[in-house]
Amino acid sequence: MTIPSALTLLVKAFPDPLAQARAIGVFGGCGALANILGVLIGAVFVQWASYHWTFWFTGIIAVSVGMSSLFVIPPHITRAPEHRKSRIAKLKSLDIIGVSILTVAMILFIFAITSGSTEGWADQTVLSTLITSIVLMIGFFYWETLLPVEKVAIPPRTWFYKNFAVLFTLTLLPFFWLTTVFTIFTNLWQGVFNLSAIWTAIHMLPIGVVASAMSLTGPLTRICSPKWIILTGLVMLAIATTLLALGGGNLDQYWTFVFPAFAIGSAGTMLTYTNTNVLLFRAAPASMAGTVGAIFTGGLQMGSAIGLAAVSSIETSIEATHGGPDEYYGRAAAFWLLLSVIGVEIISFTCLYRRKADNQPQPESGVHDEGELTRCETSSEGERHTSTPTKAGLNEGETMAQMT
Repeated sequence: MTIPSALTLLVKAFPDPLAQARAIGVFGGCGALANILGVLIGAVFVQWASYHWTFWFTGIIAVSVGMSSLFVIPPHITRAPEHRKSRIAKLKSLDIIGVSILTVAMILFIFAITSGSTEGWADQTVLSTLITSIVLMIGFFYWETLLPVEKVAIPPRTWFYKNFAVLFTLTLLPFFWLTTVFTIFTNLWQGVFNLSAIWTAIHMLPIGVVASAMSLTGPLTRICSPKWIILTGLVMLAIATTLLALGGGNLDQYWTFVFPAFAIGSAGTMLTYTNTNVLLFRAAPASMAGTVGAIFTGGLQMGSAIGLAAVSSIETSIEATHGGPDEYYGRAAAFWLLLSVIGVEIISFTCLYRRKADNQPQPESGVHDEGELTRCETSSEGERHTSTPTKAGLNEGETMAQMT
């Protein structure tokens, strides 16, 4: 809930595209830095206090930031266009049924994906839950087509904005890559190599440092096409994933394989994350900033959940026949799977992304169909042209009558 709301406030506070890209980039960099600081601070608590303190500390920070935001955030950017409506009217405008269907569908889908790696995909509970979630997702999108545009949770036309659908597929990748790396190497270093929590967190530092530095690349879209920037990030992810698939099973391979992979991969992740975020907001009207932020966040979390389940499943199955969890074969297979996903993303983005939309203005709110709008404008102009000669003809007739 916090990420879509924060992104909406950023879009309202920085309407200029260049400033907006810079702000969204810094926002993403803060998230990357927070991830690595969270690992480091959590390791300190686990090492010298208790793991319970990681949750106490998170709660303290959340309450402090929430209270300070009441005084720091300017009031004028928090007001929605319909802020004068009554609470009952606002409640009626919410798509409670659609949101409930989608929420249940996502919970069941994530449960089925995560359970499939442990219980087996032939398990009746896993299959029934997976089928039910898919049916509910289809039902949600059908339900959205039955409601007025101003009441739907996700307007169906959203997916038809130029490049929006292909950009959404990219949101599945950043957290997928980060979650896979964190999960595999945390378990490897602590479970197999018996490193302490502190040393494990220190080995992860390159991810946070490089990602924070790369968060300032949002304004690069003014210099070159976003397509090439994102493709550069995807290629960097492919290189980093290949390094992790080839080496990393021994501690002495950290500087030769793992460290450069962390640096290159985190840079590629942040390039993809930042520029995809910026382009998604440009692809849709500014009035849909909250919806776009929610879609972006949902894509990130969905990629993380589905990716982790797939990686865990293939890692477990390979380890069962190739030396168990102490060997690196299962982890290498997981990275090869991740590399194949990155390859599919590179091919689809290269073929489907349309560069013509880079120089086009942001869609306006309330425009449902450009063709329909053009027809309406043409019709109005035709009516004006038709009415003008008629009036002129009447005036001419009156003048001829007076002359007679």
